[in-house]
Amino acid sequence: MRYAAPTTTSEAANLLAAESGEAFILAGGTDLLVRMKAMLVEPELVVDVKRISEMRTIQTTDDGGFRIGAAVPGVEVGEHEALRSAWPGIVEAVQLIGSDQIQGRCTIVGNVCNASPAADTTPALIAADAQVEIVGPKGRRTLPVAEVATGPGQTSLAKGELVEAILLPPRPEHSGDAYLRFTPRTEMDIAVVGAGVSMTLKDGVISTARVALGAVAPTALAVEPAAAAIIGSKLDDGALDALIAACRAACKPIDDKRGTIEYRTEVAGVLAKRAALIAFERAGGTR
Repeated sequence: MRYAAPTTTSEAANLLAAESGEAFILAGGTDLLVRMKAMLVEPELVVDVKRISEMRTIQTTDDGGFRIGAAVPGVEVGEHEALRSAWPGIVEAVQLIGSDQIQGRCTIVGNVCNASPAADTTPALIAADAQVEIVGPKGRRTLPVAEVATGPGQTSLAKGELVEAILLPPRPEHSGDAYLRFTPRTEMDIAVVGAGVSMTLKDGVISTARVALGAVAPTALAVEPAAAAIIGSKLDDGALDALIAACRAACKPIDDKRGTIEYRTEVAGVLAKRAALIAFERAGGTR
């Protein structure tokens, strides 16, 4: 195995593109190192991106959004006051990744690019309409977070490409978001279901909304009918019932030791409703 620690993203992309064997990116390492120790993967090349300055910072963009570098650990996300104020649901999702020790290493981009259907940050980011900034041998491109994972453990990134940052849009006034998950244990477990909701109000009524679910399909889902069900409402009972029904209709889960198909489908509607109510309150709404 070879180890490289480039100082620019283009250098990292060239290293990945030139490697004929298996190559992996090391940011936090909270998944990669465990998999290597268990002999689940045997990389020919490990590219450590923690020395790339563009990947180590959280910045406010010119339009008032945020750019979160791919190597920023979870603890720094949680300590960033402006980000926590604008996107509390995103921060909540990040803080659910592992223990305090893991928070010092884990990254949002690693969570997204592992492409686990149960990743906590992915539904929250999809609800936020977040994008990833990708660098590769052919230059730069952006991609919605919803399009990164193509299946369990599979992504749409081409050979030599890596994610440099997460891009969050500017936050209009009277906006709120929330992320909730259900797990068998209260901490350090994988989601049975995750639900992210983001919305903006106009005159106290929901004018835009996005709803996303995790752990109920091969990839996290943007549930457009669920968002449509609450737009134009103040989350009255009819709108919430329609939201629940749309979320359950979108579910295509599996049976496993954490939950049955029926159970996951039921919980998806419950979590989406609760997340919507929290987001509505954060946006300044009153029912």
